[in-house]
Amino acid sequence: MPHPKVKAVRAFVPEAPGDHGADCHDVDDHHWINGHPLPIACPMSSFMGYAAQRTSWGINALGSVLVEIEADDGTCGYGVSIGGEPACYIIEKHLSLFVEGQDPRNTELIWAQMFAATLNYGRKGLPLQAISAVDLALWDLIGKIRGEPVCALLGGKTKSRLPVYATTARPDIAKQQGFVGAKFPCAYGPSDGDEGLKKNVAHFADWRTKVGKDFPLMLDCYMALTESYTVRLVRELEPLGLKWIEEFLPPDCYKGYSAVRNRLSGSTVLLTTGEHEYTRYGFQQLLDAGCVDILQPDITWMGGITEARRVVAMAAAHDVAVIPHGSSVYSYHLQYAFTNCPLAEYINLSPEADRIVPYFGRLFLDEPLPSDGYIDLPDKPGFGVTLNPDLTLHRPYSRSQEDSDNQARRNLKDLKPLKATMPM
Repeated sequence: MPHPKVKAVRAFVPEAPGDHGADCHDVDDHHWINGHPLPIACPMSSFMGYAAQRTSWGINALGSVLVEIEADDGTCGYGVSIGGEPACYIIEKHLSLFVEGQDPRNTELIWAQMFAATLNYGRKGLPLQAISAVDLALWDLIGKIRGEPVCALLGGKTKSRLPVYATTARPDIAKQQGFVGAKFPCAYGPSDGDEGLKKNVAHFADWRTKVGKDFPLMLDCYMALTESYTVRLVRELEPLGLKWIEEFLPPDCYKGYSAVRNRLSGSTVLLTTGEHEYTRYGFQQLLDAGCVDILQPDITWMGGITEARRVVAMAAAHDVAVIPHGSSVYSYHLQYAFTNCPLAEYINLSPEADRIVPYFGRLFLDEPLPSDGYIDLPDKPGFGVTLNPDLTLHRPYSRSQEDSDNQARRNLKDLKPLKATMPM
């Protein structure tokens, strides 16, 4: 039997309040993740008027994008990212050219074409988030057509259960819920001076007292610090049992990450980053410089499963662990399939960080949730989640059937073979 081809690519944005989807910051201003009641240090903290609430400077300005890829047998796969309507435009008007009419199993070819075609305006950020959503939808579609979970397509499970730590405003509650550790935001940055640093240390010390000496605590710095500030903060927090310090510098400050590593030589605190890094090329710079102990790519941003598995393989060659940022089921399937992905992150998106709720909000009916500190994946095709039929979705750049039919003619049999050449 011939394998189904891709019939159509569609990009949507959730419209109803509360349908935040992939954008975990598109929530109420009084939500802990937006800086309530404590501020959260960020690259905008030094600018007057933007320190109190992260939504004040537009962390949620673009919103979510949901991609539906339909095969000609009617099977549909779904992928999500952030990017909102701008991502929808890129997907519908550009990336669909390389997907419609294709065999969805050709993930390597499709990814390479999408990346090469967007080099002039892409490489990081919004275009890669759009590519990620398409790539994830393809993997979901392939799994559903073949009747297998994505982790099986990647090689099968390497662990019986996946342990989970919580990113939260309440490490004490996270411990009660059974998580294997907790990470909370750094409240103050360099612009808050010595007094801010003292408050950071006092805040960490308070949580250490509340959770006890043996419960792992990590600090998320969200690109907000400087090289010298990071070194000072680590030296203050190391005696209090800081497990790791995360994304303490802007993502392109590769020399700064190396400098912090050198200045903290001998420290037991792990250095981590990668949430806002994109593709193998950025992660290669971090690995080659030897400046991190853990890579933290967001699978819904950095290029999807197709690119993530390359990064995981590169990290394994450097004996570096990969613990992805958020991204729920899209991370879980990857982590089950690779041995150097030992731990998962659950970002607690309940307003007071006191309840376990779906990371993607109302987007899916059956998103797997951690229980007693572990994630168990159901043996369901694709990523194993069902799109919520009650969602209010808007397709801002709907294309005519004629446009779709024209693009569907661009498949592998229409392409001229590449000429074989000998390397010079």
